[in-house]
Amino acid sequence: MQAALALARRGLGNTWPNPAVGCVLVKDGRVVGRGWTQPGGRPHAETEALHRAGTLARGATAYVTLEPCSHHGRTPPCCNALEAAGVARVVVAMRDPDPRVDGRGFAMLRAAGIVVQEGLCEAEAQAINAGFTRRIRLGLPLVTLKLATTLDGRIATATGESRWITGAEARREAHALRARHDAILVGSGTVLADDPELTCRLAGATPVPALRVVADSRLRTPPGARLVATARAHPTLVVTTPGHPPASLARFQDQGAEVITVPRASGGLSLPALLGALAQRGVTRLLAEGGAGIASALLRDGLADRLAWFHAPAAMGGDGRPAIDALPVEALAAMPRYRRIAGRPLGADWLTELEKA
Repeated sequence: MQAALALARRGLGNTWPNPAVGCVLVKDGRVVGRGWTQPGGRPHAETEALHRAGTLARGATAYVTLEPCSHHGRTPPCCNALEAAGVARVVVAMRDPDPRVDGRGFAMLRAAGIVVQEGLCEAEAQAINAGFTRRIRLGLPLVTLKLATTLDGRIATATGESRWITGAEARREAHALRARHDAILVGSGTVLADDPELTCRLAGATPVPALRVVADSRLRTPPGARLVATARAHPTLVVTTPGHPPASLARFQDQGAEVITVPRASGGLSLPALLGALAQRGVTRLLAEGGAGIASALLRDGLADRLAWFHAPAAMGGDGRPAIDALPVEALAAMPRYRRIAGRPLGADWLTELEKA
């Protein structure tokens, strides 16, 4: 199962709207087939493993990180494929929360005479599929807020200089983080200040480019921004509020970017509505890269599920620009709190990973 979980992780950022699943087929103590969900969500992990195993799948045990599907989509159910291949036993890490499955896969397998065991390494499988589960149950993607700061939480000098606070190894890991997410979110302030491209520039890291999302209630993003200029090559979504003239929207649409509207909220647009719109499009894992306004809004509304904090061993002082705008917090008990789940050095810098307390 640990091998199947490792295979599942390969699909993160590539399989949405489907979950990232891994499957290992074992017969007589030997691995005879393995597979993981392919880019775009098809073929499924079980189909890939069965194809590699061929006739050796008969009588084998399948270790799968998520309950095999029981419904017809663009492909037949994986339960039918496992039965047809003659698999004798299926060991599954977690139940599929999709209401079209949710135990029906187990029932189909057992009805076919296949031995089914549930719950092996369930916590690890839940962590991998947290975004898929959140989208199914809450209609929202899993949100990771990425921060790259000094020790005192600054992201730029008073004059706006920000490249680079962290070193090359931290920046390389930040690109890997992009590869493991379905979409990347920034605010228009970050576009104006940094003109980011928001692509993963690690060779071979991801065959499916992440959806680039700009939250821009006032449509301040310049048509010449790199995000817009490259929209035909990399999917780009501009999210704004209603009421802009069609000509303002056409500036982006003519270059290949898509524009949608969500309701207004205090200080800009509704982030819950934005996240809901992304979930409806199938986004399961969203990486929010800034800036300070987006960070504070996500924290204030309780929408940042995880934090990836890259911090450099340097201090900038109070005149530097903070990573998070005012929340505001009038009492310590009102502070958003997180617990550390991992931490490691990246060259001279450090990455701390946290999740909601």
